[in-house]
Amino acid sequence: MNKPLRRVAIFCGLLILALLVRVNWVQYVKADELAKDPNNRRVLIDRYAHKRGDIIVDGKAITGSKESKSGDFKFQRTYKDGAMWAPVTGFTSQRMGSNQIESIEDDILTGTDDRLFFDRTLSMFTGDKKQGGHVVTTLNGAAQRAAYKGLGSRKGAVAAIDPKTGAILALASTPSYDPSKVAGNTDEDVKNWQKYEKDPDKPTTNRALRETYPPGSTFKVVTAAAALEHGRYDDIDAKTESPLPWRLPLSTKNLVNDGNHPCENATLRVALQWSCNTVFGKIGADLGNDKMLETAEKFGFNEQQFVPVRSNASVFSKDMDKAQTALSSIGQFNTAATPLQMAMVTAAIANDGKLMKPYMIDRLTDPNLDVLEKTSPEEMSTPLAPENAQKLQEMMETVVNEGTGTRAKIQGVTVGGKTGTAQHGVDNSEKPYAWFISYAKTEQGSPVAVAVVVEDDNANREDISGGGLAAPIAKDVMQAVLDREK
Repeated sequence: MNKPLRRVAIFCGLLILALLVRVNWVQYVKADELAKDPNNRRVLIDRYAHKRGDIIVDGKAITGSKESKSGDFKFQRTYKDGAMWAPVTGFTSQRMGSNQIESIEDDILTGTDDRLFFDRTLSMFTGDKKQGGHVVTTLNGAAQRAAYKGLGSRKGAVAAIDPKTGAILALASTPSYDPSKVAGNTDEDVKNWQKYEKDPDKPTTNRALRETYPPGSTFKVVTAAAALEHGRYDDIDAKTESPLPWRLPLSTKNLVNDGNHPCENATLRVALQWSCNTVFGKIGADLGNDKMLETAEKFGFNEQQFVPVRSNASVFSKDMDKAQTALSSIGQFNTAATPLQMAMVTAAIANDGKLMKPYMIDRLTDPNLDVLEKTSPEEMSTPLAPENAQKLQEMMETVVNEGTGTRAKIQGVTVGGKTGTAQHGVDNSEKPYAWFISYAKTEQGSPVAVAVVVEDDNANREDISGGGLAAPIAKDVMQAVLDREK
C-alpha cells in the first residue's frame, strides 16, 4: 500500500473509532441525562403514551387518566375531588411538569422505576400495554372530607396524624385548586395555571406543609412540656411563682392576660385551662432560651420534615434575651409553626411522649398491587418522659372539659386540646389566626391528633378565636377517625 492510501486508511479508521466512542458515550454515559432532558420530545411522548398509575386512598383511586384532547400526548391525568386532594397529590401536567407526590413518585407512577423492570419486560412478550405502579397513601378519606368541608370558603389548613405510627390521616388546605384543569397541554391549561398563580389567596400553596404561622397560645403546651422536663415544676396542681402584674425582663411593659381569669400564681393546669400569658411567659424567661430551644427542637422545630413532600421548618429562635424568650414561649415574637408541626407536637403528647416520624405513603405497588416498598413507622424523638406526657394530657383534657376548648368535646371520648388566637401583623394590626390542637383517646390509646388553623378575613375581629372557629373543625376530623375505629 502506498503512503497516501495508508494515510487515508488510518484517517478513516480514526473516524470510525471516534464514531464508536461517541455512540457508546451517548448510549451509556449520557443515557440517563438525555432521558430526563425536558426538551427530549420522545421521552415526553413515551411518558404520556400509556395510563399513569394511581394515588390511592381507602383502597380507591383518587386519580385517573383520560385520552388527551389534542397533540401527540395520548393520555393526561385526571383527579377525583381534585381541590380536596390537591395538598396530597400535587399535580402532573403535560405543560407545567409536576409536584408533590406526583413528582416524587413519578418513576413508580409512569412505570419507569427499576423495580418495575420485570413488568415492563413481561409486557413486551405478552403484548399487554405498559402500566404504571400505584402509590397507596395513609390518608383517611372521611377525615379529609371533614377537614376540607370544615374549612369551607375560609383560608386555613388542617393536619391530622396517627400518634402511634406517625401516619398522616388528613392534610387539607384552603383555598385550593383543581389539578385536572392544568393537566393537559393546551393554552387553556396554561391560562388556568397562570390564574391560580396570580390569585392573591394563593390556592396552589400547601398551607398545611408550606405556610408557617405564629402558633399563639397553642405553643404553651411546648412551654409546659419544657417546665416539666427541666424540673421547673413537677406538680401540675401546685401554685406557680407567677405574680400579677408581671413585667417582661429588661422592659417597661407588663405581659397581659386575655379575660378576667385566675392567672396570679395559677397552677399549670389552671394556667393552660385559661391560657395565662403571664404564667407561661415567665416560665419561658425562667428556663431561658437554651432549655426552651432544646424542648422545641425535640418536637421538630427548626428542621424540615419530608413526608415525603417537604414541609417548611417551623421556627423557635436561638440567642434570644429573656423578654424575647418569654414572648416566644407564648407563641409570639419569632415563633412560627406549620399545621403539620403542631399536629406533631400534639401527637407526641398523646403518644405518652414519643414522637413518631410523620409520613403519608403507606406503600408503593406494581400495577397488580403487589408491594414493592412499604413504610415502617419510625421513632423520631422523645420530647417528654411518659409521666410528664401524661400530666400534660391531664392539663389538655381540662382545657376541653372546663376551659376554652369545650366545643371540641366528643361524647364518650376523652379529648385533650389547646386553643390559640395568634397575633398577626405589626402591633397585631391584622385579623388574628385561630388555632386549635387536639387529640382523641380511647381505651386502645389515641388514634388521632389534629392541628387546625383558620385565617378568616370575613369574620369580625372579636369573633375570631381558636375555640370558636377551629375547635369544631378538629372535632369533626377526630370524629371521622373514631368512626372508622369502631
